[in-house]
Amino acid sequence: MNKMNDERERWEAETYRPVVGKYPERRKEFLTPSGIPVPPVATAGDAAVGEEAYMQALGFPGEYPFTRGVQPSMYRGKFWTMRQYAGYATAQESNERYRYLLQQGQTGLSVAFDLPTQIGYDSDESIAAGEVGKVGVAVSSLEDMALLFHEIPLDKVSTSMTINAPASVLLAMYVAVAKKQGVEPEKLRGTIQNDILKEYVARGTYIFPPKPSMRLITDTFQYCQQSIPRWNTISISGYHIREAGSTAVQEVAFTLANAIAYVETAIKAGLQVDDFAPQLSFFFACHNDFLEEIAKFRAARRLWAVIMKERFGSQNSNSMRLRFHTQTGGSTLTAQQPENNIVRTTIQALAAVLGGTQSLHTNSMDEALWLPTEKSVRIALRTQQIIAHESGVADSVDPLAGSYLVEYLTNEIESRARHYIDHIDHMGGALAAIENGFIQREIQDSAYAYQKSIENHDQTLVGVNDYQIDETVDIEPLKVDPAVELGQIRRLKEFKEKRDGSRVHELLQTLENAARSDENLLPLMVHCVEQNITLGEICGVLRQVWGEYQPPVWA
Repeated sequence: MNKMNDERERWEAETYRPVVGKYPERRKEFLTPSGIPVPPVATAGDAAVGEEAYMQALGFPGEYPFTRGVQPSMYRGKFWTMRQYAGYATAQESNERYRYLLQQGQTGLSVAFDLPTQIGYDSDESIAAGEVGKVGVAVSSLEDMALLFHEIPLDKVSTSMTINAPASVLLAMYVAVAKKQGVEPEKLRGTIQNDILKEYVARGTYIFPPKPSMRLITDTFQYCQQSIPRWNTISISGYHIREAGSTAVQEVAFTLANAIAYVETAIKAGLQVDDFAPQLSFFFACHNDFLEEIAKFRAARRLWAVIMKERFGSQNSNSMRLRFHTQTGGSTLTAQQPENNIVRTTIQALAAVLGGTQSLHTNSMDEALWLPTEKSVRIALRTQQIIAHESGVADSVDPLAGSYLVEYLTNEIESRARHYIDHIDHMGGALAAIENGFIQREIQDSAYAYQKSIENHDQTLVGVNDYQIDETVDIEPLKVDPAVELGQIRRLKEFKEKRDGSRVHELLQTLENAARSDENLLPLMVHCVEQNITLGEICGVLRQVWGEYQPPVWA
């Protein structure tokens, strides 16, 4: 290694610096978006991949510390799940989109809910006016959920639901629909996002204060462990943290800090780490800096394995595996020259695959403008299929391992993320860091610095601050008819009128009593939705008992 360092110094002095002095480089300093210096050429010294370091830091796929992948054969056995995120207007219209995507070769469903559903309101409540079906599908009742999955066999598909504060209620509806289909809960595969901490930080679709919110999450852990063993009980999400403006390092650090908080809460509730941890999953964004993004995924895997083994004493290798879904970066898409977004998405999707993702959503080119059309969704899905079948990158596990630069970036991201996690630990953990505004301020500062770099032309955003053209966007938009909301409200009214009102009142009182106790609420929620109690009614009772979260005002 000393000889390598001597040779590098000689090369820099004799070969590199004379040329750079004569022909200056494009920038004075080359940094990743996370601020990591990019060396002009990486060597074994930067990567620290000697034989002993290799076994400690990389190992082999499917084995601790899982840097090279969570499965021994990765995509040589089976491609990642191609899971396009979709949902709009009514359950029936979303069902038609899902069936279209499955016909086009999608291998998993991913449900987007409208804003009222995300914050626990029925479509007919006054606060929902103007938002029903706009950014996702409206689901207020078991009838809506049954329409959403009409003629889709739930024992044959894997379903992801992007829902957080009321995640337990939507899971209860999914279980009830499966039972109507004759599918037992133990056969269900899928994920609920169920990650409330990042809602307080980056997204804002929270309902309840932290303590009862965390109780719902641990109730879900316990219920799924006993009843839905193949279900991912939570998707701990860095995606929204990144979309809010964080760097790649911050995305890893804050996501894993939140994950630590969930594990600690579950252990305090009496659960055993190796009983619930194998059902934890993660969700990351993938942005444009190709090599940094690949390294980010590898660093996150290794760091989580070490945390689970050394911090929580896990003995089960399945508890140490960081399994994750990836979505290409929505905030990287531009309204200008939207066709360029196909290229951005392709780069990001390729980075996610080379980084070892378990499932992937590719954004459509027109998502910076409106809900994606069928054509743009098909192109996004075809992007994944071309990478899978035509590029060759899925034929070997972790094909960029050993690249001096990739290993250097992996080490740097792990080290910097660990520093953040240590700092958050000293504050008292993720919840304390959220309550005092530390995480939010870090994200805001990063977002501001990025925006300034675009405005100052320190970074080029093609078609936005350079290479502009005069254009008229001629892609056909997908529009949600305002009549959708009126129809949804009418159907919901008819649904409520058919029920046994006294039975509804009795069950809501039972739910209120259970919410005031330590009883696991999931079995009761399944029973409630089977008795045609709505999402808004369940969340309304919990609001009465627990109150609503009010974000702190920082000085």
